[in-house]
Amino acid sequence: MLTLDALKTSGIWPVNKPFTSKIGEPQLKELGLEMFYSGKNGDLYLIPDAARDIALLMRSDRVSVFDIPIGDVVEGKGKIQNSISTLGATYAQNMGIRTALDVDYVITDLPQEFAQRSQVIELCRPFEVQIDEEIVQLELIYRNYLTGSLYKAYKNAQDPYNLKLEAGFEEWHKFDTPLFTPTTKGETDVPLDSAKVALKIPEIAKTLENLFISFSRHAHSRGITIIDTKFEVFLNAKGEWILGDEILTPESSRFIMNADFEAGNYISMDKQLIRNHAISARWKERWESEKAANPKQKFLEASIPSDIKQAVVKGYEYIYSLLKD
Repeated sequence: MLTLDALKTSGIWPVNKPFTSKIGEPQLKELGLEMFYSGKNGDLYLIPDAARDIALLMRSDRVSVFDIPIGDVVEGKGKIQNSISTLGATYAQNMGIRTALDVDYVITDLPQEFAQRSQVIELCRPFEVQIDEEIVQLELIYRNYLTGSLYKAYKNAQDPYNLKLEAGFEEWHKFDTPLFTPTTKGETDVPLDSAKVALKIPEIAKTLENLFISFSRHAHSRGITIIDTKFEVFLNAKGEWILGDEILTPESSRFIMNADFEAGNYISMDKQLIRNHAISARWKERWESEKAANPKQKFLEASIPSDIKQAVVKGYEYIYSLLKD
């Protein structure tokens, strides 16, 4: 049975993510669940199980924007985000792809308020590969369209992923086959040579490409255009590669309603409303200034307007209603 002390030295948990000193929910502690990590948008509780290394991922209503923790919450976000995350993981599992999510594990007496926003996940080891004599962890990104940071690089005649794209493409060009644009995983995501990464992990790269293509078609048939997505791969106890907890969700992907996309209104169905507010309120500049003055500061004291909160939750609920059946 994995204990908190053993987890610290097991190699499963990243050393750059310190254990929390928070106690967690008393009802969960009574069930033997010990909180060991508190992230920007959720908490992890170790589940005592003699056979497996598993944890309860409890999604919260906390908010982060541009990797900035905000001192405000969006009520109801954790519950609906959890529902969408379960859909994405189940879709991958139905295609025969292993994920960290265990939909069959039941925690007896788990209060409904927690069950609605939690998943049981397998604790996995980091997946690392050697690229150009450097050992790196990966973020595997697939893109249907030429936009965002890739389009900016393309317009500036830069080729950070060594894609060798032909000249003359306009923004929002649709590719027949998704572009593979992997990066390192860390505080700064560094673009990697896509061909070199694909040669290192050919089976993973192709499997996830097929998953992205399949889900893009499925979502489009339900009224949603998928712009891009990010996958994170880990190793389970058997040494097999496995997908992490955010799979094909608005937290890991960009979703746009078909009608909006076709009308040229490229409005993402995720936290874009909060991002837009953050830009206008200059949250990033405030955060950088305040962190420089106080490096130990844990969050930005800022408020999200109630109409934006409601719109975000309604958007997530609409995504779920379109994809759930």
